[in-house]
Amino acid sequence: MASPEAAAAKTPLEERSPNPRPDREERGRDRDRDGEANGDEGRRRGVDKYRPQQRLPRRERTPPPVPTDEQKQAAAKAEYEKLLNARSGGVYVPPARLRALQAQITDKTSKEYQRMAWEALKKSINGLVNKANVTNMKQIVPELFGENLIRGRGLLAQSLIKAQAASLPFTPIYAALVAIVNSKLPQVGELLIQRLLSRFRKAFRRNDKAVCLSSTTFIAHLANQQVCHELVPAQILLVLLKTPTDGSVEIAVNITREVGQFLEDMNKSIANLVFDRFRDILHDADIDKRTQYMIEVLFQARKDKFKDNPAIKEELDLVEEEDQIKHMIQLEDKLDTQDTLNIFRYDEAWEENEDKYRKLKAEILNEGSDYEDDSEDESSDEEENQEQKALEIKDQSNTDLVNLRRTIYLT
Repeated sequence: MASPEAAAAKTPLEERSPNPRPDREERGRDRDRDGEANGDEGRRRGVDKYRPQQRLPRRERTPPPVPTDEQKQAAAKAEYEKLLNARSGGVYVPPARLRALQAQITDKTSKEYQRMAWEALKKSINGLVNKANVTNMKQIVPELFGENLIRGRGLLAQSLIKAQAASLPFTPIYAALVAIVNSKLPQVGELLIQRLLSRFRKAFRRNDKAVCLSSTTFIAHLANQQVCHELVPAQILLVLLKTPTDGSVEIAVNITREVGQFLEDMNKSIANLVFDRFRDILHDADIDKRTQYMIEVLFQARKDKFKDNPAIKEELDLVEEEDQIKHMIQLEDKLDTQDTLNIFRYDEAWEENEDKYRKLKAEILNEGSDYEDDSEDESSDEEENQEQKALEIKDQSNTDLVNLRRTIYLT
């Protein structure tokens, strides 16, 4: 039993306590009241904590409207144009997605379709030029004519120049390819010669030996194939030998080695003039010992009639003489390189021009005549077969023999 002093000391502490701890019974009653309130609120919301919650029926979304063909075309054109005009060439697009995007563009009068066809033409021409060699020349030429070379003549000339500059030993192959194309489309050969002469003039001013060597080598082999006149390499030789240096004499020796046999056969006077100039340089000019040795080797090659450097190899002599078209473009002439042919330009009459080239391609490849020849061959074969069948018909019943014996017995 507590003393009165303890009770008196206890009372001030309870009065000083701001939050007296509730009893355990009071805490239980508060918890029950909170549960009843939450239960009433849950029942008002339609939720019972002892039963699974009932889901409301899902609202069906209305499907988006199906885009029309015109809307699909417009969206595909916009995306393709965005990819082409993007900075730094655009982002990477997987090939499958790019093909699907291009397949949706079917309007041939649109700029996007023509740009897509231009890129395909450029890729095809570059691929065919890079695949050309001695063994597959006859397969490459029909495929090359299958592309629109009138529209892509600038692309073809650019691709040939780049491929030849990258691999000089393949120059005779590219020259033979140009000779075949030039026999049917002379504007291609003319454009190529003008661009090569322009490259040589610019490189000669800049003392760019590599470009001078590649362009002059190509011109020499085009002269061998009689795509350009023999005066064109002769003019280049005279320019190089007018003020001889080690570099210019080396380039001139290379040209003469490639085109020397052709000059000896076609124009002996030009060959004599060139070799007289070499002789003067050998005796009088101040050139390096290495360059002098190159000139001496060239004179020995002339004495051997250029047996190691024939004008045209037998397997690359693919154009008949009557089909050759020779261009005479002088070095001092005003050259029109037509650089705008290397870039895409919108063509309002695109379908009409494509139809024109399709007819021209049929004439070049003799597609119509081949069909007529095949039909004639088939008809003649059918007639021969019918004649053979008629001759093979025999009387297997021996009726003629029986009738003959009958007449003999009756008589």
